[in-house]
Amino acid sequence: MNFLRGVMGGPSAGAQPSGAETIQKLCDRVASSTLLDDRRDAVRALKSLSKKYRLEVGFQAMEHLINVLQTDRSDSEIIGYALDTLFNIVSNDLEEEEQEENSQKQVDDLGRQFTEIFIKQQENVTLLLTFLEEFDFQVRWPGVKLLTSLLKQQGPQVQQIILVSPMGVSRLMDLLADSREVIRNDGVLLLQQLTKSNAAIQKIVAFENAFERLLDIVTDEGNSDGGIVVEDCLLLLQNLLKNNNSNQNFFKEGSYIQRMKPWFEVGDDNSGWSAQKVTNLHLMLQLVRVLVSPTNPPGATSSCQKTMFHCGLLQQLCTILMATGVPADILTETINTVSEVIRGCQMNQDYFASVNAPSNPPRSAIVVLLMSMVNERQPFVLRCAVLYCFQCFLYKNQKGQGEIVSTLLPSTIDATGNSVSAGQLLCGGLFSTDSLSNWCAAVALAHALQDNATLKEQLLRVQLATSIGNPPVSLLQQCTNILSQGSKVQTRVGLLMLLCTWLSDCPIAVTHFLHNSANIPFLTGQIAENLGEEEQLVQGLCALLLGICIYYNDNSLENCRKEKLKQLIEKRIGKENFIEKLGFISKHELYSRAAQKPQPSFSSPDHMMFDHEFTKLVKELEGIITKAIYKSSEEDKQEEEVKKTLEQHDNIVTHYKKVIREQDQQLEELKQKVNTLKSQNEQLQTAVTQQMSQIQQHKDQYNLLKVQLGKDNQHHSSHSDMLQMNGIQPEEISKLRQEIEELKNKHEVLQGQLREKDSVIENMVKSLQSETGTTEQSSQITAGLEHGNELHRELEALRIQIQSQSSDISKLQSEKQELLQQMNRASVPALGDSGAVIAAKNSELEGRLLQEIKELKNEAKALSEEKALLKQHLDSVNSTVAVLQNEKSQLQQEVAESKKEQDDLLVLLADQDQKILALKNKLKELGEPVEDEDDIESGDQGDEDEEEDGEEED
Repeated sequence: MNFLRGVMGGPSAGAQPSGAETIQKLCDRVASSTLLDDRRDAVRALKSLSKKYRLEVGFQAMEHLINVLQTDRSDSEIIGYALDTLFNIVSNDLEEEEQEENSQKQVDDLGRQFTEIFIKQQENVTLLLTFLEEFDFQVRWPGVKLLTSLLKQQGPQVQQIILVSPMGVSRLMDLLADSREVIRNDGVLLLQQLTKSNAAIQKIVAFENAFERLLDIVTDEGNSDGGIVVEDCLLLLQNLLKNNNSNQNFFKEGSYIQRMKPWFEVGDDNSGWSAQKVTNLHLMLQLVRVLVSPTNPPGATSSCQKTMFHCGLLQQLCTILMATGVPADILTETINTVSEVIRGCQMNQDYFASVNAPSNPPRSAIVVLLMSMVNERQPFVLRCAVLYCFQCFLYKNQKGQGEIVSTLLPSTIDATGNSVSAGQLLCGGLFSTDSLSNWCAAVALAHALQDNATLKEQLLRVQLATSIGNPPVSLLQQCTNILSQGSKVQTRVGLLMLLCTWLSDCPIAVTHFLHNSANIPFLTGQIAENLGEEEQLVQGLCALLLGICIYYNDNSLENCRKEKLKQLIEKRIGKENFIEKLGFISKHELYSRAAQKPQPSFSSPDHMMFDHEFTKLVKELEGIITKAIYKSSEEDKQEEEVKKTLEQHDNIVTHYKKVIREQDQQLEELKQKVNTLKSQNEQLQTAVTQQMSQIQQHKDQYNLLKVQLGKDNQHHSSHSDMLQMNGIQPEEISKLRQEIEELKNKHEVLQGQLREKDSVIENMVKSLQSETGTTEQSSQITAGLEHGNELHRELEALRIQIQSQSSDISKLQSEKQELLQQMNRASVPALGDSGAVIAAKNSELEGRLLQEIKELKNEAKALSEEKALLKQHLDSVNSTVAVLQNEKSQLQQEVAESKKEQDDLLVLLADQDQKILALKNKLKELGEPVEDEDDIESGDQGDEDEEEDGEEED
């Protein structure tokens, strides 16, 4: 400050100079001083004056400060002072005292003007970006603040300069990695301003890994319990994702949705939430809604909804929804978030239907929410959120619609009254004294019937008990009764929207409505009256309902045919007046607001008149009804015929659609098969190419070997040619010789064996002829047969020996071939030395070999004939053996028969002996002389001896 005092004048000076003069002197010092210290002091003095004398410093010193940035880059201190001074000039964030002195409008204009002066030269912004690369805190932090202020004042222009600057956005992304929290946090604020309403910069920032870094900061700061830094990060994430389909898809594919789940983990004790936590959680819920907003492409929204279910985010949100002690605004935003997470997603809608509140007995979350909706003591915003949640639950959810309507049907109503159903709550709200409850219940019930003709017909069965002693009234009749009673406008609008939705595209419901003779006069009376502006909306809806009764009339009631209803309109209302009243709906301001987005957002309950889905129905039916009113009867007949043909055409189309779906499935299966076959084909082709390459390699190797062998075989080509001409190779000759020798040996062995067998057979024949006794013949035959069996065994053994010898011979042949090949290789060089001599020897050898081959062939032929004779001889021997075996079996049979005869004779002899003994005993008893057996035997023995003596004498 001593320098500043010197510039402004000491105490001995005269009149004090003004601020402008002092600033001018400082600017001169900055421009003319050669010493860096003087310039630094002058810039520091300008910084201290820049807040109080912002206009003077801005106009006089800006050019000099920019010059300092360009020339004194090596000194970080003077650069820091210059950047701070420029920030004070450009920024509109003034202190309270200064804001009191200057109006806010003048301040904004001043900051915008100085920003325009600074960015007029694009090089200034580029130079500022280079200072952000400096790690020095004195330079980097003022640079971040200055660039943020420039973006606040002239955002689009500065964004364009940064976008065309090389690596401009990448330099700014490095701020998030700074270890100093002040710079990192101000970097987040800078990126907030940079990414506002610029999709190109948003994409670049996202692909510079912004999501990863920002989520890391949120986690490090404590998620929803964090401070204002978490709020800034969430605002930046909203900038990057809102209305940017590319970034939303990148966020989903990067698995960043899964990292949002810990944000919504709340404990059992939810009392005493800080304001910052409420703000953070509110922004987190809004960020979820950005990803599943109905304005996003349907495919992207559906994908995010499924991801939120699979990662458990929806379950976490439902936990907050059913928790106690959650602040009202957080609960409202959670309901809105759950609404959009489940909207149009069957899987999420089914899960939400299964959620129960922690109560005793447990109640469905839908029932608990509907209780809040029809409770007039609940906040208006919360009731709107519950209605939106119910609408989203039923959106494109025929299963959910059926479940809600089923709670109204007589067969499913709980007679005990222990539990309250959704249908009971809707009926209670529909007929309560609170007009807002009437409207919400009517709209909710209309959504349960949306685009579902089956449920519209089923709802006609619902009967209501109005009072004790009176018969029940249908729900349709009760709605028309309340309309005719002249209730509040909001109630009548809600009921008319319900009736229009119910009767549209449902001729049976139209017939039920027309069956009550009081309904049509009531509608025509309402339309024909000239009422105030508030009633014009009711008149337009009555005209719409009457038009639906005409267009969807199936002429089943004679008194309410289409033609008669049109004549009634023409007589009582007038066609032009009817069309004018019908047009009141789409021209209403509240209709335009409701048509903008699905979520019901109203500033006050009085403005709650139209539903978003109903505005679509009005847009669809308005033109159709207008045409139907002006059509003649002939045109109606033609239209009915056209409708019939269209229905037939639709049936044909649905049939073909079914066929096409089946064909599509078949095509998909065939495509999969084709893909598998293609992959297999590619694998086989690669295998074939590999094999082809291997074959080519083998061919090349074979050709090389062939060339080498051709050179070696040139010396004895004539010899091989002669042998080949005769059809015999040298190797074959050696084999023939060996075979002939083997055959000779075999022949000799077989001849010896045959001689032995012949001698054995001759001996057997002689022995058979010489033997005469039956027992001796059988024993000799069996011995002969055993000997024959031994001969067979010997023959088998000889065959086995021959086979083993043949295998040994083949082994010897192979060894001999190997030895011959080795000898040929060894003799190749010798052949080269004496070619002529070898040629002569070869010719002699050829002649000898030919003669020997002929002789060997003859010998082989003779041996083969001898071999055949030997085989025949063996066959005859085998036949004789078989004959002997037959004779043996016959002899054995004769022996067995003789033995049997002997046994029989012995039995007869025993019987005769017994008879003889009996007779002898009788004779003895009679006194006759009887000879004993011993005497008889001795006599017999004497007779036998005499006979033997006689024979010997002979």
